[in-house]
Amino acid sequence: MKLIYCIRAIYNPGGMERVLLNKVVWLKAHTDMEIVIVTTDQKQRPPFYSFPEGVRVIDLCVNYSDDNAKSPVEKIAGYLRKRWKHKKALTALLQKEKADIVVSLYPSESSFIPSIKDGSKKVLELHFNKLFRFQYNRKGLIGLIDRWRTKQDERLVRKFDKFVVLTQEDKELWGNLHNIEVIPNAALFPSIKKKQSDVSKHRVIAVGRLDYQKGFDRLIQAWEIVQNTKKYSDWQLDIFGQGEWHDMLQQMIEEKNLSQTAYLNRPTNAIWDEYSRSSVLVMSSNYEGFGMVLVEAMACSVPVVAFACQCGPKDIIQDGVNGLLVKDGDIEGLANAMMRLMENEEERKAMGCNARRVTETYSEASVMKRWMELFNSLTGK
Repeated sequence: MKLIYCIRAIYNPGGMERVLLNKVVWLKAHTDMEIVIVTTDQKQRPPFYSFPEGVRVIDLCVNYSDDNAKSPVEKIAGYLRKRWKHKKALTALLQKEKADIVVSLYPSESSFIPSIKDGSKKVLELHFNKLFRFQYNRKGLIGLIDRWRTKQDERLVRKFDKFVVLTQEDKELWGNLHNIEVIPNAALFPSIKKKQSDVSKHRVIAVGRLDYQKGFDRLIQAWEIVQNTKKYSDWQLDIFGQGEWHDMLQQMIEEKNLSQTAYLNRPTNAIWDEYSRSSVLVMSSNYEGFGMVLVEAMACSVPVVAFACQCGPKDIIQDGVNGLLVKDGDIEGLANAMMRLMENEEERKAMGCNARRVTETYSEASVMKRWMELFNSLTGK
């Protein structure tokens, strides 16, 4: 069986890229599938993660990201030109490769890929939730486009042979679709016994891209409340990530006099080691498709605190059992939840012990079994 994954790029240390890596590693180890990754914006940059030998990566050199800093009108004009280039290049490639299944990770080709007649089954794998465009609350022309594109999404997803979402919550947002499936992300757990936290260290961790989605500005505001109590000066907050909000977040930290307790750190391939040296993980996202870092930290016996944003945290966290859920946007509530766990090591240990059970639900074996059943149902193999 030949499988093609389409994704914007794989040079970032993002959650989608890590999930793709986990799947590809498992498929290469357990099947004889031929796997090809097709990108649009790789620009000859090396992948952040090392993919297995034999996996081909083909970049179509469309480069949508070149227009990110342009005006709305220029963005629209540039997008239309590049979409035409993208469709032409991808059509030629798919007709040449003759894959059995093509999986779109919801980059720009999802709008036209069902119409490409190459003999493959088409799968849309959504790593956001249905309402992700509205989370930015954009106004004017871009806001109108967001509403129009969301309506188009409702029509588009029906054209795929299978449409995969990550949470039951998101499935319910889409309504009664004939082709929808829920398959959560799998976490590639390392030698997990060696990566367990004893939750004794006075360290809170957060992981993700430094942008609007991950909402680290909200976390820094909550951390200011924590530090203003003068009770937790021996605790530190470490945020791991990179992105366009780096300078703004660093300025926030400095203006709020948090430089001695809050730190921005570059992404690391050794994130499991960082989990094991932490006592609480916080997710302050404005929206999620799933929330992989929650699962990863919980697998290391780290209790988690998260805003109950759409979608993911409410599927993963049992409030008060393996972590704490906070009303979305309640900055003071987020600070209080952190302080509750920072104050009580025994509660951290109890929640961390319960959190570790997440490995049963989101293990590779459990999740990849569902993917193989889906692939086999499409190909009849």
